Amino acid sequence: MSEKNPTPEEGSTARRSAGGDEVHATLQAGSATLEDNQAPASSETTTTSPETTASPGARAEVGNAIVEVEVQPGFSRATGVAIALGATALAIGLLSTFADIIAPVFLGVNLLIAAYPVYTVLVRVKVPRALAAIATGLTVLLVLAAGVAAIVWSGTSMVTALRGYSDQFTELYTHAIQLLGRVGFDESALLDQLKSVSPSNVLGVVKGLVSNASGATGIILVVLVAMVFMVMDLPSMKERMGITDRLHPAFSSNIETFISGIRRYWLVTTIFGIIVAALDGGVLLLLGVPLPLVWAVLSFITNYIPNVGFIIGLLPPALLALVEKGPVTALIVVLAYSVMNFVIQSIIQPKFTGDAVGITPTVSFISLLLWTAVFGPLGALIALPFTLMIKAMLLDSDPRTRWINALIAANPKTVEEPT
Repeated sequence: MSEKNPTPEEGSTARRSAGGDEVHATLQAGSATLEDNQAPASSETTTTSPETTASPGARAEVGNAIVEVEVQPGFSRATGVAIALGATALAIGLLSTFADIIAPVFLGVNLLIAAYPVYTVLVRVKVPRALAAIATGLTVLLVLAAGVAAIVWSGTSMVTALRGYSDQFTELYTHAIQLLGRVGFDESALLDQLKSVSPSNVLGVVKGLVSNASGATGIILVVLVAMVFMVMDLPSMKERMGITDRLHPAFSSNIETFISGIRRYWLVTTIFGIIVAALDGGVLLLLGVPLPLVWAVLSFITNYIPNVGFIIGLLPPALLALVEKGPVTALIVVLAYSVMNFVIQSIIQPKFTGDAVGITPTVSFISLLLWTAVFGPLGALIALPFTLMIKAMLLDSDPRTRWINALIAANPKTVEEPT
């Protein structure tokens, strides 16, 4: 008796399993193993057997039905890290390219944020919003003009005074090299290494920085132009923030936290800078160090530079005390500056700033180096506020990245606080 060839329908039936529950699916594209916990693409999706495979976007034939199988593609961890690093490098490059615009505008934004209470008070006493905005802008410009005048005056006075001590600095420099040579260092090698920091070179650099005001003029001009437009936007800012709060409350909350923190940072830093400058100037006056007012102004200005501002403000009066009064007076100056800086900036000031400076000292120092390299000298002034802005916009606003606060925040417990 001859065997009968099975029909296609019989062959399809023969491929069914003994239990009748599993179905052989013929795929039309690729083969990638489906995740066991893959959710159905739609209510019409039929669950396939564990052996069924499909590629992203594949179509599977189950019985007489065509089923779309959706598999979400993803990047590997290494690819994600590479993309993040590339995007970061590109962003930093763009910031550096447009530093002459971004840094002054951001400084103007910070100054306007700090002066915003003036606008609030004027509006509260029934001053028209337009006039209140103009008065706030003028306040910022007056503060900026006073700061520039203080920098120019102190820098000019410092160069004029130090020029008269050029011979003493040169003699001190020579004695220091000879002393190091007596304790075993090679004098010729030291001279080669220290050519760039010889007294004549240092004075020349300082004089050049003070006399070359073209860069500062450009910065001031950009700030002034930016301030005009920001003052025009000031009356509608409250309404804009209200709309943002309704549409994206988490982002709005982080921006408001950043604004209040930055305002408190500038206010507290200014107040304690005045206190530190007064104390430093008083100590120098009592010790008879020349130009105590100049060094007090320098101390106030460098107080805005995190981490290293104290050292920048200390070196000139300490060196002048050394050549004018001797090593004992210079040592007293160093000790007095160090003690007052530690007590005020490390113990007292943080109690008033609170979480306004919400990053660790290490992150603050790295920020100083990075933004100074990107934005130039102005980057040292805006390093901390710029880092806090990036933290508020990119990290705090996304719950998936808030864990990074545990690594960079001054208070690591903030990662556990709800947004």
